[in-house]
Amino acid sequence: MNMQTALSSFGVTDTTLSRAEKRQLDEHGFLPLPALIPQTQAEALRTRFQELIREEGEKAGLEVHQEAGTERLANLVDKDALFDICFTHPRVLAAMNHVLQGDFKLSSLNGRAALPGEGHQALHADWSEGVDPSNYQVCNSIWLLVDFTPENGATRIVPGSHRRGQVPQTALDDPRAEHPEEALVTGKAGTVVVFNSHLWHGGTVNRTGSRRYALHSYFTRRHHTPQTNFRELISDATRARLSSAARFILDV
Repeated sequence: MNMQTALSSFGVTDTTLSRAEKRQLDEHGFLPLPALIPQTQAEALRTRFQELIREEGEKAGLEVHQEAGTERLANLVDKDALFDICFTHPRVLAAMNHVLQGDFKLSSLNGRAALPGEGHQALHADWSEGVDPSNYQVCNSIWLLVDFTPENGATRIVPGSHRRGQVPQTALDDPRAEHPEEALVTGKAGTVVVFNSHLWHGGTVNRTGSRRYALHSYFTRRHHTPQTNFRELISDATRARLSSAARFILDV
């Protein structure tokens, strides 16, 4: 198995993303994909998220990390086939292939629900140092399981910041503060937003009375250690149900 064969098996071609979409990723660092999945599918994913939070209790998210003010899940690859779409959808894979130049694997598949009154994050990049625009190492996607609004803690981004070769913690006096160039990622449930993980981003405060649910399928270049050690954590049953192409994307 190689990347070209794996991508072809999922229906990814050179035209799966348009030129304009690729340019959006290159220049602005993020690409909204409205209605990528039906709202009914987003609702099913949200329902399973809620069930897993109840089932796992205090252990929820421990495979990667827990975060005050949120409910977190991790290693979702191993927890329900419902989540497979997050690392096999051709449009998302095409975006990862474009940003990471045909050299990528899934690093983690996590869930995050910002609780009412919580969820604010400092602006950050998902890499410890700035990189040259020809050498991106990571790329992420946010799966909106509810509508993202200015009121419920939608993710903020600084468009184009992935091209600066800097990270917020060294470039900004206060990464937690509002940035003059920031924009909110809003959209309907079922939208997926792909963003270059070198883009400065962070959650905002959920000012509603309901949780804001999202999934994150996060990809890295193949030689890096993944955020989730799929080789150790996924069960034999999960491994058996996945296609060879899916296992290639997971590097297992």
